[in-house]
Amino acid sequence: MESVHTPFIHTIRKFNRFYTNILGLLDQHMLNSDFSLSEARVLFDIAHTKDCTAKQLIQGLSIDSGYLSRIIKRFEKQGLTYRVQSKEDGRLFYLYLTALGEETLDKLNGLSDKHITSMVSELRKEEQERLIRSMESIEDVLSGEQNRRREEQINLRCELRPGDAGRLIELHGWLYEKECGYNHIFEGYVCKTLYDFLLSYNTEKDRIWFAEAQGEIVGAIAIVGHSEELAQLRWFIIHPSYRSIGLGRRLLTQALQFCKDKNYKKVFLDTTREQTTAVSMYKKAGFQLVKEFENNSWGKTLMEQNYELKL
Repeated sequence: MESVHTPFIHTIRKFNRFYTNILGLLDQHMLNSDFSLSEARVLFDIAHTKDCTAKQLIQGLSIDSGYLSRIIKRFEKQGLTYRVQSKEDGRLFYLYLTALGEETLDKLNGLSDKHITSMVSELRKEEQERLIRSMESIEDVLSGEQNRRREEQINLRCELRPGDAGRLIELHGWLYEKECGYNHIFEGYVCKTLYDFLLSYNTEKDRIWFAEAQGEIVGAIAIVGHSEELAQLRWFIIHPSYRSIGLGRRLLTQALQFCKDKNYKKVFLDTTREQTTAVSMYKKAGFQLVKEFENNSWGKTLMEQNYELKL
């Protein structure tokens, strides 16, 4: 009987078959050398692990201890590696590459670089960048380090660049349809409000922040000045893949600090009751609910809310 995970499993297995074929990992020997992929990985890890031990190799490569033992014996016989007994524990031996081993690894690295270069050389620059982003995403998710790496990769900028508005509109349209069921009229609303903003954009009273990761806009927030004392917070959005890492708080802090620096006395915003996470953030920042009313404009009935913050 098929489970709900069957299509998911089939997709991963199909991908596994595809990439092992593309990378040539099904060949008996790596890159037409005398080494299997496992042997090449052992050489690499010995070279890049301080005081490398057999136990570390077994754990890091998920390799059978007997198979590893045969590999190490072969390397020592060929003069590629040597071992040194630990002074603290006589049962422990550290593994190192000889000069010949280092030379052999350099040749394997060169063959690997050449192989990869030939594989991607005919791809356009945009395709190469997309390939790298996809590989990094797979590594992040499966390594359990996704949140840390995502946070490190995010860059905030205030500079408006060609294409920013279009990408922000697309992000709003896609996300609000996916999560809230909004229709095309909402996307048109975002288009119009951004158009009006861009026509009168003035860095002395207005500011927009874009959060970028690997060249893609993954979040935004803006402050629109309406008078010397009144400002509006707008277009606050976070891509689902970049939530729960503090990005929303980081953007909101930047926006409110800008309002204080410009001596605004009050900031207001419009949202809906359904945006519970955002509403919680607004309340923690000191915003107070001042008005609530029904809105049927975007394909469903919503409770629109107005919040204000006195600075």
